[in-house]
Amino acid sequence: MSNPKQYIKEQKLNFYMTPEHVCSYLPGKDARTLFADPGFPMNENIYTTLARVGFRRSGRHIYKPRCQHCNACIAIRLPVNKFIMNRNQKRNWRLNKDLKIIKFSAGFNHEHYKLYKRYLAARHPDGGMDNPEAENYIDFLMTDWLTTVFYEFREADKLLAVAVVDKLLDGLSAVYTFYDPDITHRSLGRYAVLVEIEKARNQGLQWLYLGYWIADCRKMRYKDEYQPLEYFYDDAWHGTPPQSED
Repeated sequence: MSNPKQYIKEQKLNFYMTPEHVCSYLPGKDARTLFADPGFPMNENIYTTLARVGFRRSGRHIYKPRCQHCNACIAIRLPVNKFIMNRNQKRNWRLNKDLKIIKFSAGFNHEHYKLYKRYLAARHPDGGMDNPEAENYIDFLMTDWLTTVFYEFREADKLLAVAVVDKLLDGLSAVYTFYDPDITHRSLGRYAVLVEIEKARNQGLQWLYLGYWIADCRKMRYKDEYQPLEYFYDDAWHGTPPQSED
């Protein structure tokens, strides 16, 4: 797959654009999303190819922002073998080494679901996500055509966090992490990314795909601390973010 676009063309995979809708990340902006044909028989090989050109998974759907007057959403990935922890990350790693990490195949787990609801209620109050039905939870995190893993983080018997990760041919893709909103001193979101980096290395994989990075979005800034990031724009991966248009 040296030429991902050619491979996708050969698979005869079609794409569909949504109408404009309110942007979830930048106030006052409208967004459009490009979706791969949801009826196409997807698999790990094809999704890996799509991830290499900036696509992401949400449930069974493969998408990519494609806004008419904005290019703020930049797909990013981390070359895990080049990553070196900084001082804060080393401190976080030591702080959380007492946690037990348990791997589960993707599937509905009531304890995970309860924690997910608590997390969303605290992080996204009145945002339409704060009280999801079990079906919404399943539709968002799981699919039947890809290997998805749930990593539990436990302090003794108490569930503190769950990291959802996809296995691609060349890397892991961080789908979503949710954690106990009352546990702030452990910085569990940061620790989950550090664990995912270690898991990718241990599996002999090259990349950790971290979704989208937006320079002007505060809740995306935590991704800046994992370096050296690669940024996908102008149809290629780059070692530096795009220059601001301002």
